Amino acid sequence: MENQEQGRQSFSKHLTQSEAKDRIIFFSYTNVAPFFEFQEGYMFFVNVTDSLGKAWTFIGTFYTNPEIGKYVSIKWPQFSSEKGLKANDEVIFTERPRRKSEAPWKKFKLVIKRKIRLFGQDIWGELK
Repeated sequence: MENQEQGRQSFSKHLTQSEAKDRIIFFSYTNVAPFFEFQEGYMFFVNVTDSLGKAWTFIGTFYTNPEIGKYVSIKWPQFSSEKGLKANDEVIFTERPRRKSEAPWKKFKLVIKRKIRLFGQDIWGELK
């Protein structure tokens, strides 16, 4: 999905119950293909900055399943625990341009949104 406002690429999804409980998130490779080159079984780092400016590093792994195809898992146990992530929270990874002094791998800004009910209406608020 394209973030038109800033011209940056992003990918997102709503967490399932098992993803929230197990503190791991799964993306179909088609959702993340613009960002990562698929390499079966390869582990890689995903560096993100959260809404508060805190840096985090997650571990991603590429897999192939004959029934569902290629996918990527991202483990984030400490982040998930500290943020109190729940099922249906929306996670949005937005690619951040790499600065000259930084390592060559990709970096992302990570935003978490949670649906809350306010005055009888559902609204999405950003989780800090």
